[in-house]
Amino acid sequence: MTSYKDLGLANTREMFKKAVDGGYAVPAYNFNNLEQLQAIIQACVETKSPVILQVSSGARKYANATLLRNMARGAVEYAKELGYEIPIALHLDHGDTFELCKDCIDNGFSSVMIDGSHHSYEENVALTKKVVEYAHQFDVTVEGELGVLAGVEDDVVAEKSTYTKPSEVEDFVKKTNVDSLAISIGTSHGANKFTPSQCERNAEGVLVPPPLRFDILKEIEKRIPGFPIVLHGSSSVPQAEVDTINKFGGKLDDAVGIPESQLREAAASAVCKINIDSDGRLVMTAAIRKVLAEKPGEFDPRKYIGPARDALVVMYKGKNENVLGSAGKA
Repeated sequence: MTSYKDLGLANTREMFKKAVDGGYAVPAYNFNNLEQLQAIIQACVETKSPVILQVSSGARKYANATLLRNMARGAVEYAKELGYEIPIALHLDHGDTFELCKDCIDNGFSSVMIDGSHHSYEENVALTKKVVEYAHQFDVTVEGELGVLAGVEDDVVAEKSTYTKPSEVEDFVKKTNVDSLAISIGTSHGANKFTPSQCERNAEGVLVPPPLRFDILKEIEKRIPGFPIVLHGSSSVPQAEVDTINKFGGKLDDAVGIPESQLREAAASAVCKINIDSDGRLVMTAAIRKVLAEKPGEFDPRKYIGPARDALVVMYKGKNENVLGSAGKA
């Protein structure tokens, strides 16, 4: 067994306490490869932000569990090399079985999510409690979920969303002893978070998504005051990146995300972790498509992935400074 502490990682307990008290959210950025990881660490060091490195089940299969563990160790050393030591957690995103969560805990993850939201309430409680009991033996923090987010991303697929029921949160937290709770208030997975019929169009013809259900969030805050709340599916899907992708041969019709102003409002509340994956994919894809279209003779991956990495750094820094409020909090 490999302890995350031997890798220099932190769990999320202290991160979340500071975030709740300070009115900001810790960024949880998904990564699948070296360049994304480099960009995340560089951006968070330069903005002095804590960070949660998120790995989905699909990403773990893609990158290899052993390589991922050592990439996380390298990320900690890379941050030091860049000149500022920041708290870094390695988190399993949307673990769906006890066995997967256990394997991640045994292989250096400092935090895991057990997503039992697709089960009945009673089965969700039982599964989450089982993961918590195992994880807490090793001081690993656990995120649970109540409510279902719609959308498609990696192995996570849901056709319909179900808002979190505030009446269930107290009982769920008490019975499971979970460390944080992901809720559903209108965010969604993927680049097409809403159908055109769910949105309105502004004067320029751009889709405007329905607002987040802050009334549900406020009711949850009342019932479990100070408890760490998590928002999944919180990419903003910047239109400039979508336009670039489409300009250079892509086909992303009616892609729309969560307005950054709403995410900032959420971050100032009990929401202390905000998950962002699709925005990183879009920025990277846009930059790569642009280079390959403008320089069709280019075949050195460093020459097209390098600019994508640079664009990611800019995007992540902007999220920390202007959306999540995590800059300067490390």
